[in-house]
Amino acid sequence: MNMIRELTATDFDAVINLGEIVHGSGYMDLAELTAIYHKGIKKGINANFVALENEQLIGFRLTYAAGQWPQDQWCTVDRWGVDFNDVCYFKSNTIAESGRGQGLGGKLLAASKAAVMAQGAKAGVSHLWQQSPNNAAVRYFTKAGGKLIKQHPQRWHQRYMGEDYICVLCGEDCHCVACEMLLVF
Repeated sequence: MNMIRELTATDFDAVINLGEIVHGSGYMDLAELTAIYHKGIKKGINANFVALENEQLIGFRLTYAAGQWPQDQWCTVDRWGVDFNDVCYFKSNTIAESGRGQGLGGKLLAASKAAVMAQGAKAGVSHLWQQSPNNAAVRYFTKAGGKLIKQHPQRWHQRYMGEDYICVLCGEDCHCVACEMLLVF
């Protein structure tokens, strides 16, 4: 039976490990995960969640609270129709192969959405991995009501991710597409 609960520091090693298995070597380190975790907490509400099966971590959703993340070149704010400071950032939704096809991505998103709404967010933006297995990332976000804003080729290229990142599909020269999508609450 699967369980969704808030991410805690005791989950960090398992989150880093699963991120590298699903997304590639160098996807995230402890310092980055610690910073992401803290950016997801606002008004005492944690917007980061994990999925467990028999006490084994099989998924995670990392989310920045609205007003607690920096706008970058991959954000097409003028197309959102929502003020930047009212938008959370759905950073990463990652599911182990054994947990795919069970609706966990949607359940993790729903948990984060409820948390950021309680924090005061009016919308959430994400950059979905178009090359995810069966394009599951874009499909589940669209099913949740997300709308495509813009496609960003090479979003995860090493010049932006850092030279330690090695994509599970492209290797050291990543050309995966990020679909910038907005979900208005």
